[in-house]
Amino acid sequence: MASAAGSLALQDFVKDGIIANEGVKVEELQDNGTLKMFAEKNDIEQVKQCKADAMLQALLQRASCASETKQPELLQKCPKAVLPVCNGQVSAGGIYSSGIETALKKYVGPGGEGNFYGPFIEATNIALACLEEIKVDGMRAPVPAVDMICQQNDMPMYQNHQDMKSTRKPDCVILPLKSACAPFEDEKSGKQGKQKRKAHMVKNAMSKPPASLPWEDILACIEFKRKTAGRKQGIQPLPPSLYHVKDHVPTKPEYLPVDHLKAEDPAPGPTQTPATQVPDTATVLSSGLNATQSSQYGSSSKRKATDTLQSAAKKTQGLYAAEMFAANLAVGYLINLIVIDDVVWIWYYDRQGTIQSSGINFIQDLPRFMVLLYALQHFELHDWGRNKDFLPVQVEGKRCYEFNIKDEKLGEVDLLLHTSHKDRVMHYGLQGRATNVIPVTSQALAKKYDNLPDGMVAKVFWGEANHTSEPEILKRVEEITEAHDTVKNHIPKLLWHHTFTNPTSAIREALRVVEPTTGSRVLYILVFRKLQPITKLHGKELFNVWQQCILCHLTLWKEGVYHRDISPGNLMWYKKNNKLIGVLNNYNLSSLANVAGPQGNERTGRYHSWHSIS
Repeated sequence: MASAAGSLALQDFVKDGIIANEGVKVEELQDNGTLKMFAEKNDIEQVKQCKADAMLQALLQRASCASETKQPELLQKCPKAVLPVCNGQVSAGGIYSSGIETALKKYVGPGGEGNFYGPFIEATNIALACLEEIKVDGMRAPVPAVDMICQQNDMPMYQNHQDMKSTRKPDCVILPLKSACAPFEDEKSGKQGKQKRKAHMVKNAMSKPPASLPWEDILACIEFKRKTAGRKQGIQPLPPSLYHVKDHVPTKPEYLPVDHLKAEDPAPGPTQTPATQVPDTATVLSSGLNATQSSQYGSSSKRKATDTLQSAAKKTQGLYAAEMFAANLAVGYLINLIVIDDVVWIWYYDRQGTIQSSGINFIQDLPRFMVLLYALQHFELHDWGRNKDFLPVQVEGKRCYEFNIKDEKLGEVDLLLHTSHKDRVMHYGLQGRATNVIPVTSQALAKKYDNLPDGMVAKVFWGEANHTSEPEILKRVEEITEAHDTVKNHIPKLLWHHTFTNPTSAIREALRVVEPTTGSRVLYILVFRKLQPITKLHGKELFNVWQQCILCHLTLWKEGVYHRDISPGNLMWYKKNNKLIGVLNNYNLSSLANVAGPQGNERTGRYHSWHSIS
């Protein structure tokens, strides 16, 4: 069951900080209470690329008054509209955009990575305050409920995954102003609105929070790297005295390379450098080299260090994205930024894969960076990728999610997903099915199904759009039960399901990336009767349940239903009339013999994606 990359215990993952393979795909497998993790290098190595202007256009459209309509004119209007902010001609509540130039001049000065944070945050927050004064026809107003701000972090952030805890340390984050202010004692009362924003910008935005920020509040992470750590000379050229709208000039590199060093080059040393132990001023350590290796490579070591540095930045961002996906249920996508010296790359993550934009030199091409901030500033919370159909709520002091939807047969279907329950199985990783299995209660379903002594679970996952859906396969399985006792009662009872219609391929088609529909995914939610895992059984009971599952599998195979994911986690049982009934579970990788052609892009049987709750 292990991937080619091998398996890692969560403790190793947390300790090492950066996985050797560029990105993380983690499947949760309960093995004597241990959460095992699989690093899947293809998650980021198969990154798609798009032009910076295409990404900006897509983000502007998402923040417009007609987000479903193509509006190429927005990318023509917005750079002109933000020029006064770039050129120091706008003020907002005592904040002057002339401060952006001052901050950028500090940014390009000599020093280590840590010298980047303050000037970048200052310039960004001044810009956000002044951009609120800019009105562009067709764009929504800024969103007060979000009120995004850039905040220094550079301190550990924690999150629980099953019974394990991860530790991450993003350099800077974008989050709502209310969340940024929360850890600071001096901001828990007093100023409100723009005065509150100004006070935070001046005093605390460029400081490490005194307490850990919660991952569920983070909208984006920003990772900084210096090409030469602790550089003694500043970045050249300096910011221009006056900005104009101009065509995009490709950066060098235009895209962060996704391959490792060339085969003929000596290996640059271990890449599993603990993220929390990278000193700002140590060039070789920050890039994964030690002093001996740096000396060994001579004049070419600077290039190798830069290549490895870019790789480390991508790995670190992959970890942050995995944390952000895990923090909120059914997240559709994420946006993070990587900044190396004077260039910023936009990274877009969803369950189909990763897309990076070409670089934007935000010192020389400040208007494009302002357009990026302008688009993000107009994002509703769901525009950041949060699923607006799953609403976080507090129930008896614990975080849950409410889901309500109209159903043709049942009317209003209400679900309360208990994501804080000790038995939930939450996914951790970047792409793929990202299956979560969560205890769920529902008044509507409880009325229809009154004999569920063990309760219900909701299975939330991203299935491939081109693959026969699990509800379709279960419908065929139900038909087989009428003629075969070896299948009857030995399959999961699907109580209700819903398919969301917005595929992940839509953004790829808008960005014109290569093969946009390959591996496209849609979100499913399925509600089942709760089952028990076969690993709870021993002796004759274990053999009896196992035999029932295997006979069910054999019959289904003969009848043209190929399960393709037989594993201990998919062999389940329930009790009926004091007898243990074996159940062959989980059909989201199954296929039907009578369906011609490929069944999606996923390699079936490679990972075991979920298990019911014990």
